[in-house]
Amino acid sequence: MTNNDIFKKLRVALKLRDEEIVKILELVDFRISKSELGAFFRKEDHPKYMECGDQILRNFLNGLIIHMRGPMPDKTNKQQNNPTKNS
Repeated sequence: MTNNDIFKKLRVALKLRDEEIVKILELVDFRISKSELGAFFRKEDHPKYMECGDQILRNFLNGLIIHMRGPMPDKTNKQQNNPTKNS
């Protein structure tokens, strides 16, 4: 299974539109246009087809985590609120 297949299946399973995917990628500071994104969802024999690289899929998955459950809490604030027993 290729990265393109995984990306397509996630898009369908989560009912995501191209605009939503672009916003999810922006959550991890990754910019992509809707036309570039559309190239990943084309058939392999289409002249404008592009292979989805590991970096794009990884950024999408990281952005999806933020989109679904929110940003990760800041660790420095957590350490200040919970001092260790040795202090």
